[in-house]
Formats: sequence, structure tokens, C-alpha cells
Amino acid sequence: MKKIEIGHGSGGKLTRNLIENIFLKYLNSAELTPLEDAAYIKLKSKSIAITTDSYVVRPLFFPGGNIGKLAVCGTVNDLVVSGAIPRYLSIGFILEEGFPIERLEEIVKSISETSRDAGVSIVTGDTKVVEKNKCDGMFINTTGIGEIVKPLSSSNISAGDAVIVTGTIGDHGTAIALARNEFDIKAPVESDCASLNGLLVPLLKIEGLRWMRDPTRGGVVTVLSELSETIGLGVEIFEDRLPVREDVRFISDMLGYDPLYLANEGKAIIITSAESTNKIVRILKKHPLGINTAVIGNISSQFSKVRLRTTIGGERLLDMMEEDMLPRIC
Repeated sequence: MKKIEIGHGSGGKLTRNLIENIFLKYLNSAELTPLEDAAYIKLKSKSIAITTDSYVVRPLFFPGGNIGKLAVCGTVNDLVVSGAIPRYLSIGFILEEGFPIERLEEIVKSISETSRDAGVSIVTGDTKVVEKNKCDGMFINTTGIGEIVKPLSSSNISAGDAVIVTGTIGDHGTAIALARNEFDIKAPVESDCASLNGLLVPLLKIEGLRWMRDPTRGGVVTVLSELSETIGLGVEIFEDRLPVREDVRFISDMLGYDPLYLANEGKAIIITSAESTNKIVRILKKHPLGINTAVIGNISSQFSKVRLRTTIGGERLLDMMEEDMLPRIC
């Protein structure tokens, strides 16, 4: 089996062969093909959104995806929850000496398919190789550029607004935990890794849409805790409204996790005016990625921080995580 060599990062013949036989084979685009030091892109909008992220997930392949799919989806989602239509991505690879080229090709193919489905183009990239045992096979860095349709800011939020989540929570974190084979647990849990622009872009036309965020590291509670701190208002969520898969809930109980703090890679938290809530929920539920959409709470001026109303009528204050329950999930 052919493997990555240090020479593949040298900029010489081995690098050129890798670019032509793997990267251009799957990531060919008009902007990328010239292989210049910078890509020339065209945008109609005067306002753009730019985001960057790095991916160090372990393992590289997991039920429902791999590091390549995750990198594209994560960057696309960061743009769309910011009120932008994703257009272009750059992608940089840090590869470990000895990494199987066959596995690299599988990941690059996944990047190609995911970016095509999301309607974005890979326009520039980079490859570096480090010595064996200096990284876990592969790390990926991405930068995304999108055209702003509707700038979204937490300053738009006010008491009485509704809190929506677009589907079941904790799926990605649970899938990664099981994929590491550290526990003798077998369950058909897959990552929710998905690009959300098809689900969320239609919402950008709705006047009552206030704010969106994808609850990745730290999960739903960490996102809502950061929001509460920023806007100086409380967030009340209801335990009996939270969409959690039964197997995810069961596994979390076994391992001492809380689905509210587990990562998601194909869900969004949405804050909307009370008047627009039903309209937004109807739109979301029409899309395959939004079938399990739920209104889980509201914004309140009566208290600060995040408060969980339990199924038995009690109350529990929730705060953002101090330590990561499950590191390296993206």
C-alpha cells in the first residue's frame, strides 16, 4: 500500500504527483486548476463573511462521516448561521508520514462530494507533511467565504423570543465516543454531520429571525450560556421538549455524559420572535434535516443564565462546561 512520505510535502515531484493524482482528481474547479499562489474569486455582494476552523477529530473515520466531510460541513455551517450563503472554501492538509494514500483519497473524495452537495467550491489549498507520530494521521484547516444575505446579531434578541433547535441533540458526540472503541457498547448511532445551508438559507428571508448558532463543542448549553452572558438575559429551556434519541440518552446515562453538552455537527440553535416561531418551524420541518425541529424554550428578563425546567417541575441552573467531556470531536 502506498503511503505518504516526507517528500510529499517538499514542493517537488512527489508533491506535484499528489496534487495531480489525488487533489485535482476530486477538487477540480476553475479557480483551483491554475495552481497559483492565490485564487481569484467573484462575488456579487459588497458584504462578505469569512470564517476559519481547524479539524483534529479522532478517529478520522466515524459512523456518518470522516474528517473531510466534517471540515466542509463545519465551515459551511459557520457561514450560514452568520446569515451568509457559503460560496468558497480553502483547505489545508497536515499529513503524517506513513499515512495510507488510499485513505487520503477516500477523504478527499468525501470533501469533493460534500462541497458539491453544499454548493461551494474548493478554490485553493495547501499540503504539509510531518514526521511519523507527530500528528494523528491528518489534520485539516479550512477557511470559508460567503455572501451576506442578512447579518445576524445577538443584539437583536429580546425577552419573549423563542429558542428552537433543528433536531436531536448529542448525536455527533455520542458517535465519536463509540467510534473510539474505549467502551464495549454497540449502538447504531451516527454523527449528524451535515451542511445546513439548504435547511437554513430560506429562513434568512424572514423578518423575525434574530440569531443562529451551530452547537458544536460544548453542545446546546454552552452556546446558550454564552448567549445569555452576552445579551444579559436568561434562557429558559424545558426538559420535556428537548429532542434526544433514546439510544443517545441511554448511552449518556451509562457513560456519565449529558446530551445537552455533547457536540452536534448538523444542528442549529435559532432565536426568533414569538410571532415568527410557527412559520419558521413549519419551514424547517419540511426539510429532511429539520424533521425533528423543536421549540425548546424562550428568552426571559426575569433571571440570568440558563435555567432548565425539569419534567417533574423543578428548576436547575446550567452553566457552560469548564472542561471538555469529550475532547477532539471536531
